[in-house]
Amino acid sequence: MENKGSQFFLHETSIIDEDVVIGKDTKVWHWCHISKNVKIGKNCIFGQNTFIGSNVIIGDNCKIQNNVSIYDGVEIANNVFIGPSVVFTNIINPRSIIERKKEFKKTIIEEGVSIGANSTIVCGNKLNKYCFIGAGSVVTKDVKSFSLVYGNPAVHKGWFSRSGVKLDLPLEGDNLRVKCNSSNKYYILKNKILQEEH
Repeated sequence: MENKGSQFFLHETSIIDEDVVIGKDTKVWHWCHISKNVKIGKNCIFGQNTFIGSNVIIGDNCKIQNNVSIYDGVEIANNVFIGPSVVFTNIINPRSIIERKKEFKKTIIEEGVSIGANSTIVCGNKLNKYCFIGAGSVVTKDVKSFSLVYGNPAVHKGWFSRSGVKLDLPLEGDNLRVKCNSSNKYYILKNKILQEEH
């Protein structure tokens, strides 16, 4: 395990394999297992019974709740929230008797994404910045920035601001503008894409 002079908290019941980098002020709680070649940023929290597979990359300020499994092929950016019992996959067509480790599909979780409890993220998809995945969802395709999706399979149901506030906008529209009541920032919906106004 490489510490690079950083200070982080590791509960005595947890296991960290070799060649792991963990940033300053990160906390790894009870019964976690962090596999080899994992990179974790600063100020993250790992709830109990979390499993992080080999080669996973996790950014700064992420909160990974209890009973989460994150497998090889997943990349998580800064400021991501992952609720309890969320599961990621890395093989699209698993069979117990067929070795497919060379067929892992990459899953990208961009900045500020929130994933609700008990959701499953099927591999090979991208969750774009600040999207919100409702609890119990099964994500089977890419998710647009700032969108709210839920269900099995997860479908687009609305829009959320960077602050996590639902925005009063239709799913589609052109040059529609709305203000987030929490941050007072404006968002513009154009060509089915929502963007922050700068």
